[in-house]
Amino acid sequence: MRPRSQIFILFAGLIAAAPAQWLDHPTAGIPRTREGKPDLAARMPKTADGKPDLSGIWLPPDTTYFMDLGADLKPADVPYQPWAKALAAERQAGVHKDDPLAQCMPPGVPRVETHGGHPFKIIQMPRELIMLYETSTNEVFREIFTDGRALPKDPQPSWKGYSVGRWEGDTMVVDTIGFNNRGWIDTEKGRPQTEALHVTERFLRRNVGNLELGITIDDPKAYTKPWSAKINLNLVPDTELIETVCENSRNTEHMVGQ
Repeated sequence: MRPRSQIFILFAGLIAAAPAQWLDHPTAGIPRTREGKPDLAARMPKTADGKPDLSGIWLPPDTTYFMDLGADLKPADVPYQPWAKALAAERQAGVHKDDPLAQCMPPGVPRVETHGGHPFKIIQMPRELIMLYETSTNEVFREIFTDGRALPKDPQPSWKGYSVGRWEGDTMVVDTIGFNNRGWIDTEKGRPQTEALHVTERFLRRNVGNLELGITIDDPKAYTKPWSAKINLNLVPDTELIETVCENSRNTEHMVGQ
């Protein structure tokens, strides 16, 4: 069974993984070397209509950006509103006792895609992208519609929001709005979000084995201007996602922190 890293948050709960399933089944359509191994440096695959094919199971190399989305930025590059800076500091001092992941709630966007140790799967279809996530709580999914529809005018706040995508050359640009204010942008820093959050993601497949993900956080109620990060995701071939189930009491006696 392939390794799994556990979230560092301290909480009394059980994250159970189902027995391994199809973890040694070769992924179809991947170029291979003479030895039969996946050729991850091969040219970017394309769909029948000539668009880059983003399909596959993807994984961050580590938990760096899951812990701190702004790990590559200077402190001034993440310009908090005063209340948001105070709340992030409070969360760090409180050992993350209010983190929604400690209550088996789903990670939001982009946190769910930075979750090192927990891969996600992209299924690319002509009119939408399906994202299946193996997380430290429970599996979640996401639909990114590429059929030309507009974002909703009055979305009902949710964990993953409402997403539409479009191609700009070889880059899939995804705009997501309609979040609730309960999600955290990242884990160690505990950066907050509001219902005004607009996340822009830019997916660019460099070759078979590498998917570049650019992320822009635009939340004028929590930050004084937009800020961005960039992550490289690695293809995980010849495997499938594993079921994960989070069982955790939310009673206060099971929480830790100040």
